[in-house]
Amino acid sequence: MSENQALPADEEDELYEHHRIVADRGQTLMRIDHYLKHHLSNVTRTKLQNAIETESVKVNDKAVKSSYKIKPLDVITISMPHPPRETDIVAEDIPLDIIYEDDEVLVLNKPAGMVVHPAYGNWTGTVVNALVYHFQHLPTGRNGEARPGLIHRIDKDTSGLLVIAKTEYSMAHIARQFFEHTTERTYNALVWGEPKETEGTIVGHIGRSARDRKVMDVYEDGSQGKHAVTHYKVLKSFKYVSLVQCNLETGRTHQIRAHFQHIGHPLFSDPVYGGDKILRGTTSGSYRAFVENCFQLMPRQALHAKSIGFEHPRTKKRMQFESELPADFQAVLAKWEKYASE
Repeated sequence: MSENQALPADEEDELYEHHRIVADRGQTLMRIDHYLKHHLSNVTRTKLQNAIETESVKVNDKAVKSSYKIKPLDVITISMPHPPRETDIVAEDIPLDIIYEDDEVLVLNKPAGMVVHPAYGNWTGTVVNALVYHFQHLPTGRNGEARPGLIHRIDKDTSGLLVIAKTEYSMAHIARQFFEHTTERTYNALVWGEPKETEGTIVGHIGRSARDRKVMDVYEDGSQGKHAVTHYKVLKSFKYVSLVQCNLETGRTHQIRAHFQHIGHPLFSDPVYGGDKILRGTTSGSYRAFVENCFQLMPRQALHAKSIGFEHPRTKKRMQFESELPADFQAVLAKWEKYASE
C-alpha cells in the first residue's frame, strides 16, 4: 500500500481510474502525449510522460508508448494509485524516523499511534502532515489528491515501514509494483493460541462488515469483498500465544487482522477484532493479572511491518529494508517468553 479506521488502510492495493476519454469519430491521428495534453487541464508534459512510462495510461485496455497515435473511438484510461481527494493539509514539524532516503524515495519507520494520512477525526498529527513540512516538493498533483508521496498505508496502531515517493515518476512506478504484487512485505504479529500448522496460507475474500463498517469480514465463498491471501509461519509458540511471520500476497484493509480472527487466532490486544480479551488460558488468578499487565504494556494490536522490498524506480536494483520490533512489542514478547519457561 494498508489501517487508519476512517479510510481503507494497511495493505490495500488498488489503482483507481482517474480519467476515461473516448476519441471522437472524426479524430485525426495524433500522438497520445499531445492528445492528452490538449484534453487534460493543469497537467504537465512530465506527469504525462511518467504516467505513460509506468503503464498508467492505456488505450483499449493495453499499455502504449508516447509515440502511439490516437485513432477514432479509441478508449483512453488513466489510472493512479489513489482516488482523487481534495483536502487542505497543515504542515507540522513532527519528527520522522527516516531509515533511507535518496532523490526518489524515502523509507520511514512509523511509530504505533500515528495516523498515516489526514481523514475524518484525524486531520493533524499524521505522517502526511509531517511530510508536507519536511519535504516541499513531494508529488501531490493528481486531481487535487491530498496524499503527498503516499503509496501505501498501515494502520494507526500498527508500527513499521512505509515507502514514500519523492517524485511523480517514483510514485507511479512503485504504485505499479504494489498493484502487481511484486513488492515483498513481511509483518510480525503476536496472535492468540497456536495455529494447527506451523506454516500455512489463509485465503478468503475480505470486505466491510454489514454490522460495522469499521470492521472487515472474511467471505470464504467470494460473495463479497476482494480476494486476499496471507502466508504465515509460526516463529515461536508461548503456549497461549504465538509469534508469527506474515507475508502478504495481496494487500487488503485489515488483511492480517481479519484473516487471523477468521481462523480463530485474533491478534493479541486487538480491540477491533476481539484480541483484547483473554482467549486462551484461565480468566482468573495470577494468569489474568499477567495478561492484563501485557495489555497495559501494549494497548494496541500486536502487529509490526517488519520488512519491505521493492525495485528502485530509477536504478532498477532490488531494495530491501528491515526494522526492529518496537519497545512495547519486545517487552510483551519478553514477558510471554519468561512466563512460558516457568
